[in-house]
Amino acid sequence: AAEIANKIGANSLLVRTGALYHDIGKMADPVFFTENQAGVNPHDHLDYKESARIIINHVTEGVKMAERENLPTIIRDFIVTHHGTGMTKFFYIKYKNEHPDEEIDPKPFEYPGPNPFTREQAILMIADGVEAASRSIAKYTEENIATLVNKIIDSDVADGYFKDCPITFRDIALAKVVLIERLKAIYHTRISYPEAKK
Repeated sequence: AAEIANKIGANSLLVRTGALYHDIGKMADPVFFTENQAGVNPHDHLDYKESARIIINHVTEGVKMAERENLPTIIRDFIVTHHGTGMTKFFYIKYKNEHPDEEIDPKPFEYPGPNPFTREQAILMIADGVEAASRSIAKYTEENIATLVNKIIDSDVADGYFKDCPITFRDIALAKVVLIERLKAIYHTRISYPEAKK
């Protein structure tokens, strides 16, 4: 996120600080988040709405913690905007698939928001979403990484998450380049050499 900020002329120190604090609410129920699980997933024993509530709660809990510790509003804003008004899509889709004939209210699956209203908040939302999704790639190739980065960011744009902030299409294009390069470095991807025809 800081690298993206540097590339587009945003405040990289602010983004970095926001990134350090944005998920503090997960400390309230750490075992419900995949990065803290070791083989046991407590969501397996909950209904999808309850799971969504617990996941969404990391935002509201994070804000409470930030207020208790007198974190500046500018940092608290990263906590409330890093998912914007998005959805806990995993649980929403699971619920929808199991209730095909039901008219489903999306509200229990939605984050409270608001959506990002600064470039720095948008950068964090982008980097956070891409990083989380990158863990689910089956095979780390340059093509798979580029496809994922484009899919996640294009979906955020299509869903209107950046309508309230001054991020530009150029900024977003540069963010994609930075994220693809960083993920390639993290996952040590190599160029796929063509197979010789026999």
